[in-house]
Amino acid sequence: MKWVTREKARVDRIACPWLIARFIDREPEFLFVPADQVMAKAAREGAVPFDVPGVELGHHGDGCSFDAFLDKYKLDEPALRALALIVRGADTSQRALTPESAGLYAAATGFQVISRDDHDNMAKQFPMYDAIYAHCRAMAR
Repeated sequence: MKWVTREKARVDRIACPWLIARFIDREPEFLFVPADQVMAKAAREGAVPFDVPGVELGHHGDGCSFDAFLDKYKLDEPALRALALIVRGADTSQRALTPESAGLYAAATGFQVISRDDHDNMAKQFPMYDAIYAHCRAMAR
């Protein structure tokens, strides 16, 4: 399945592809385009748009797109819910939401800077999300 979002990803737009690849779609294809082209690209490619205003898989209320994915796909595992709080804090102005949120924001910003493009950024950050998820699983026990 194809998924499309805004280019120059940092937190939510990397966390969501991680979640998709690990829990939702075994063979995802991610497209990153300028913000004003997301909906047109979604229509042309038959892709699911995420993390843009006005879509189901976007920010709603206090939640970020990661939260929307958990809700839509009924991913209720405690470790994923804990990870969602970390992501929400890092992706919004609520950096103090969890002790890890500010660090995730800093790391994601650094990865964005050192990556060639959004796909390289995903490749670099996915192991970090694997590690944070493992941390959340250990804390949930």
